[in-house]
Amino acid sequence: MSHRCRYALYFAPPADHPLSRVAAGWLGRDAFGGRVPARQMPPAWEPLIAAPRRYGFHATLKPPMALKPEYRSWHLQQDVIRFCADRRPVDIGRLEVARIGRFFALVPVAATPALRGLADAIVAAFDGFRAPMSPQEFARRNTPSLDAVEVDNLRTWGYPYVFERFRFHLSLTGPVPDPLADEIGAELKRRFEPCLAEPLRVDALAIFMEETPGTDFVALSRTAFG
Repeated sequence: MSHRCRYALYFAPPADHPLSRVAAGWLGRDAFGGRVPARQMPPAWEPLIAAPRRYGFHATLKPPMALKPEYRSWHLQQDVIRFCADRRPVDIGRLEVARIGRFFALVPVAATPALRGLADAIVAAFDGFRAPMSPQEFARRNTPSLDAVEVDNLRTWGYPYVFERFRFHLSLTGPVPDPLADEIGAELKRRFEPCLAEPLRVDALAIFMEETPGTDFVALSRTAFG
């Protein structure tokens, strides 16, 4: 693959999981390449889900990164297999639809310290693959909304929301204007709550790839823990 590719390490439920099927119907896309259920979406809502549609239904564990020139995707896959072999699934309980800032996501009802530990380990274990950020990219991503810890994370790890700033979530929208928030929140609950009664287990690590800048992320693999 070209070094214009970016790779991300995500948690994504299996393609046939009820959450994945409902998410495919909501987003209008399945990053695993499965058939997408027929959908109807108000035109005003389509731009609000453009970002999660492009990235695919997932929870970020290691954010998208270009690889150093000496690495290829199979090097990353080999390390993912080794990493997953020694891991055990993490039960995170039930999820709920929530608004985080201005966007909607599925988040755990209760905190799970083991999940934070898993995310921390993934960020650190795979950072050696990450190509350094250019000064121009750092300047672009160092927005005024970041605090000092987040700026340091961006400089050190290539992403602001890691370690103490990590929050597990499966994104369902981009920023939603306040006048639409109640309507969209109610629709998300209507769609997703029937499959939120069962607890979720983080039991695998998926590699998603963006082949060229701005294209949709696709799932390359999903490696089970243990």
